[in-house]
Amino acid sequence: MEEISIYLKLGLEHITDPNGYDHILFIVTLGAIYSLVDWKKVLWLVTAFTLGHSITLVLAVLDVVDVNASLIEFLIPLTIALTAFSNIFYNKNSKNRIYENRNSKTANKDILRYTSALLFGLIHGLGFSNYLSSLLGKEAEIVLPLLSFNIGLELGQIAIVLVLLLVSTFVVEFLRARQRDWNLWISGGAFTLACQMMIERW
Repeated sequence: MEEISIYLKLGLEHITDPNGYDHILFIVTLGAIYSLVDWKKVLWLVTAFTLGHSITLVLAVLDVVDVNASLIEFLIPLTIALTAFSNIFYNKNSKNRIYENRNSKTANKDILRYTSALLFGLIHGLGFSNYLSSLLGKEAEIVLPLLSFNIGLELGQIAIVLVLLLVSTFVVEFLRARQRDWNLWISGGAFTLACQMMIERW
């Protein structure tokens, strides 16, 4: 039980660590177009992202895949920039302050977002693996640490999107801001930061 709690805490701390804000920025960008009424969709997005990074995290720790760390550090902000860029065009003709996503065209966009969250999760998982591999060292038993670490990551991600959705709902519903303006503000900022990170890591 002690080992589970240690690695669960490490996963939670790693995803919420301000010093590693690129992963936080991706989660925030992923949920930028939503508000609290869309919590189920956001949960599915986070789950798709978790599935993606869990796959490559396991493969990397087991030495099945080995990708240059510098390349991954560059690709992570690229995933943020692409997600932020797609947010700008998401449901841009909607007149609702909160996106309801009821028509088939928007449903297709949702499927595309789930798929991209999964694929981008594969890249982020390789980034997580560098940190976890250094923690595991020569440990023979890695299944329990891997599982616990992933659960910690998932709990951290859920906490991040919950805060984001609460803030988004407050801004849109109580401060009467337009959902699209709020989306553009977050996505534009995320895109700028991501581009800056890519330049620094090139």
